Amino acid sequence: MRMAILSRLRTTAALAAALIITSAGVSGLAEAARFQMSYLYAGPAEYISYVDRTDGAMQVVSPSYFDLGPDGSLLLTDMVDPSFVSDMHKRGIRVVPFLSNHWDRDTGLQALAKRETLATQIAAAVSKYGLDGVNVDIENVTETSRDDFTDLVKRLRENLPADKEVSVAVAANPTGTTKGWLGSYDYAALAKYSDYLMVMAYDESSTGDADPGPVASLSFVERSIRYALRYAPPERIVLGLPFYGRYWKTDGTVNGEGIPGRSVPELVSRYGGTTVYDSASESAVSTFTIPESETQLPVVSYKTLNPGMYTVWHENEQSMKKKLQLVSQYGLKGTGSWSLGQEDASSWSYMTLWVNGAFFADAQNHWAQNEIAAAAAKGWMTGTAEGRFSPETSLTRAEAATILTRSLLPGQAAPAGAAGFADVPATHWASGAIALAKQAGIVDGAGVSVFKPDSSVTRAEMAAMLARALKLSAPPGANAAFSDVRADNWAYPYIQALVAQGALQGYEPGRFRPDEPISRAQMAAILDRLSSVIPAK
Repeated sequence: MRMAILSRLRTTAALAAALIITSAGVSGLAEAARFQMSYLYAGPAEYISYVDRTDGAMQVVSPSYFDLGPDGSLLLTDMVDPSFVSDMHKRGIRVVPFLSNHWDRDTGLQALAKRETLATQIAAAVSKYGLDGVNVDIENVTETSRDDFTDLVKRLRENLPADKEVSVAVAANPTGTTKGWLGSYDYAALAKYSDYLMVMAYDESSTGDADPGPVASLSFVERSIRYALRYAPPERIVLGLPFYGRYWKTDGTVNGEGIPGRSVPELVSRYGGTTVYDSASESAVSTFTIPESETQLPVVSYKTLNPGMYTVWHENEQSMKKKLQLVSQYGLKGTGSWSLGQEDASSWSYMTLWVNGAFFADAQNHWAQNEIAAAAAKGWMTGTAEGRFSPETSLTRAEAATILTRSLLPGQAAPAGAAGFADVPATHWASGAIALAKQAGIVDGAGVSVFKPDSSVTRAEMAAMLARALKLSAPPGANAAFSDVRADNWAYPYIQALVAQGALQGYEPGRFRPDEPISRAQMAAILDRLSSVIPAK
């Protein structure tokens, strides 16, 4: 296999050290490594565009297809769209509508009273429209309906095929309340009959609250997670995230109305407002003033904002990342969100990376951020610790062997026994990869019977590994590309071969620096440029 590997120079000396550098994005990443679902509520005409901007991060979308009639029977909304369902299925995304009483207690109680009929109706609708299950989002019934609520979920599980999802949106319960609408959710029983519980860890402050406050402080979210874990295993808990904020008018006429997250920076910019980060709650707080002279008053969620000063509590990148860290910390199934389309589009610059197991705090804004994300999402490279990639750390020979076999020799079993080097016993973590790479002719020793697995990989060594793996050879009669790599250098033919393919560029003036180590970021860049020819797993 022969192929060109393109590279380009960076302007700074540090970036010029890269073997291969690209600005390619992370579109087309492998199947998401972490679960993510989101609700779709308003704007059905824009549903596909909302999904598009998640860049492959979504596994389940939950549109507003299932309402309840006054008598508690299933009422299909006018949002049901078979073409949308078909489009999502082509993308490998499941469509699981949510069943809602829209906070109407009487309707919810009627539905629970007729739960046997309702379960049959839902199963029929799922079958008729090719849907992938149901998400139960009945709210504002009380502890007196706790068992009936559980029985509805149980009946849905019995009526739907095993490959159809039954999930439940449950109220966050950070204080362990057993009364009121929070008491209607029997976490343990619901987890038994459902695929997962979507914990609505938001609305800490809600509509009507006179005092401005966070929608989902980190403490509120973490206490809600801990409560859920008392009754359900982590693999059945999905953490709900708010894609919205809430706003208050300082004259007291507006208290806690909802606002899409995407609208906040627009309003702050338009009216010269400010945004600060409240470290106590780990939330963003924005303020802005609409002047009396404003002739075109802004409209948010169909409500006009009149002149005056506003305070908005909302999420931003910093607060969202704190919540995502909790998902990893507690080993939860993944995240859900209310609701897709309300978020700032820039959220997906880090949400998609996190979902694909490729979010590394120390790679953000790094020149190889996208390449690192792509390599991690495809399983070719992993982090050095939770949330860390160590992009500027030198790549070791053991890491290089592991990465190259994982990416270039997928599915191939390592030969039995040790790797064949005195310093790589069978118990070494990379023994199998080193043995396989040696067998494939990608790597060789660093001396007599030694491999030096923990030594850094030099630029010359990586050139040799790549040339061997790709079976590239130097063209006859080619002039030396670099003044510091003469014809008698052991790596000369490999470096020349890759230079001929446009793969390697050196340092000015005309030097390659063959003995300098390669960083982990540079390795990720190499893999990214080779991605079109690396065999799929």
